Amino acid sequence: MVAGGEVPGRARPVGGAARDSGGGRAPAASPGLPASVRVGYGLGSLCTGTFATVPGLLLLYYLTNVMAVPAAAAGVALFLPKAWDVLINPVVGALSDRSRFRGGPRRPFLLAGACTLPPLFALIFAAPPLRGMAAAGYAALLFLLAATAYAVFQVPYVTMPAEMTDDTEERGRVLGWRVAFLGSAILLSGAVAPAIAHAGGRDVPSGYRLMGLAVAALLAAGMFGAWFATRRAPVVTRSTAEPSLRGQLAAARGNRPFLHLAGMWTAQALAVGVMLAGVQYFATYVLGSAGAVTPLFACMIGPLALVMPLWNRLARSRGVKSAQFWASSLFLTAAAALVATPWAGPWTAYGAVAAVGVAYGGLQLLPLRMLADNLAADAARTGRRRAATFTGLWTAAETLAFALGAGAFAAVLAVTGFRSSEAGHQAAQPGSALTGITLGMSLLPAALAAVSLWLLHRYEEHPAGAPSAPGAGPREGGHDRTDTPEDETDRAE
Repeated sequence: MVAGGEVPGRARPVGGAARDSGGGRAPAASPGLPASVRVGYGLGSLCTGTFATVPGLLLLYYLTNVMAVPAAAAGVALFLPKAWDVLINPVVGALSDRSRFRGGPRRPFLLAGACTLPPLFALIFAAPPLRGMAAAGYAALLFLLAATAYAVFQVPYVTMPAEMTDDTEERGRVLGWRVAFLGSAILLSGAVAPAIAHAGGRDVPSGYRLMGLAVAALLAAGMFGAWFATRRAPVVTRSTAEPSLRGQLAAARGNRPFLHLAGMWTAQALAVGVMLAGVQYFATYVLGSAGAVTPLFACMIGPLALVMPLWNRLARSRGVKSAQFWASSLFLTAAAALVATPWAGPWTAYGAVAAVGVAYGGLQLLPLRMLADNLAADAARTGRRRAATFTGLWTAAETLAFALGAGAFAAVLAVTGFRSSEAGHQAAQPGSALTGITLGMSLLPAALAAVSLWLLHRYEEHPAGAPSAPGAGPREGGHDRTDTPEDETDRAE
């Protein structure tokens, strides 16, 4: 759940990743990739991290507080394009898998996305002379087009490491650069974009226009950089398209532990999505400064790189499920503590959000390790390697959860009587709306974290009766294990 939309270290298989295959002898390892290819490929995550972060952080607030869009309409304008993302990904994946372009099966799609997403993103925040429902329609249309352009880039992009090399160590090095650029993009865009938008301390269209252009430039740098740098990347294998999302759902019904695990992941992604959509409102109306969103976001994302090794160590010593329990419990407690901010003061908010950031590091890492174990157990039980099927559902669930997160916070605003306003004329909010913002930022994500804990309790780490898969090796604690894409993630870290 790295700020909505990309699972680090794994090619996204929703409608277009490699088809699951059975076992067999692995081919000889391919030669190492040039450093320029490894680093240049990672540049693409400047796009994926930024586009996953900035709209979720600012777009809802921009619509309600600059473009005078009613909260309910603004929520719909954000939800529909992200729901479309789930449908368009299989189409892009299948087209990419079947392409026979001279530039390779993936890079022409990277170029098409690079040419279209940056200008579309800038147009979303161009603040045309429209207000109310007309502005909502404009934003929804541009956001849908931008989401389509993003899919054209992102789906082939995350498939490339598996096709550039068949050596797992080399693939781990490639993914290491991707994870590094991803974290940098989330922190940079999440901190700088609000600072540009609120320069001067007011919500005015010019600030958002400048922010849109700056973010578009960052997107273009990452996308064109990845396209150009991978021109020397070999293609050592080709993928074939997955049949359909319906086929993936049918396969998942036979893996009940996966259903509980994916449900837990969805609930916590929804909780994070709600907080991401609400943090700008919380800064403006509860802390009293629109600019406070930058330190709040830094408190939440800053600890990620520092605490991930600690969560990894806890998982090794106490078990992954136990570590996930403590990460979710810390998230629940810290989110609930935010409800005291109106009485306890802003430092309570900063401390609670920093604790959320510590928990968030575990919530990013530990579910992926549990997914790896579940994939190994499924392979042992069925004798089939179906990682693409289950990770496809995993990323689809995450995409929908982040879309619903913004919609859920918009629904809270609408129900509690939030008054939308035009730039330069901030409407006075009733007490019910201020209470709704506080509760939407605190108790709502805490409740969703409680749901994720219940689903975690029902998750079986190692279902009884699973036979050993051919070629499986020993797992920590004595259980059998087969290599999964997450092993490459661990090596990348």
